[in-house]
Formats: sequence, C-alpha cells, structure tokens
Amino acid sequence: DTMWYVCIIRSIEFSDQEYIGATEDLKRRLPEHNAGRSAYTAKFKPWQLVWYCAFPDKYKALAFENLKSHSGRAFAKKRL
Repeated sequence: DTMWYVCIIRSIEFSDQEYIGATEDLKRRLPEHNAGRSAYTAKFKPWQLVWYCAFPDKYKALAFENLKSHSGRAFAKKRL
C-alpha cells in the first residue's frame, strides 16, 4: 500500500509564499519544486518543507489538500 502525503512548503526567499500540495513521493516532490518543474512554484524557489501529513490513500489526502481554500489557509496559518 502506498501512502499519500499532503505537504506545505514555504519559499526561502519570499517567506509569505506557501504552497500546499499532495504527492505520493514526498522525497521526490520537493526537489522537483526546487528544480522549477512546477509553473506555480518555479518563480519563488528555493522551497523548504514546513509541514506534512501522511494519509492511507489518495482520496483522503486530496480531501485534506483542500486546505487551499480560504478557510483552510486560515486554519493552516493558525494551527500548523
């Protein structure tokens, strides 16, 4: 069984820039963001991992990834 991860990364140079994403391979994903392979995150690299959580399946992870919503961002800033 493959675990899925939801992570929050923060730009090292632009500390107000954060990105929330879901991935099957956390160890591979951060280097991909730092290599500029994601259009959204390329302009704010390099990134550092701030927080992550493991989920037993993709659907639970994607449901939690909805922290991208406004209320979810408020929760993340306050609690994570």
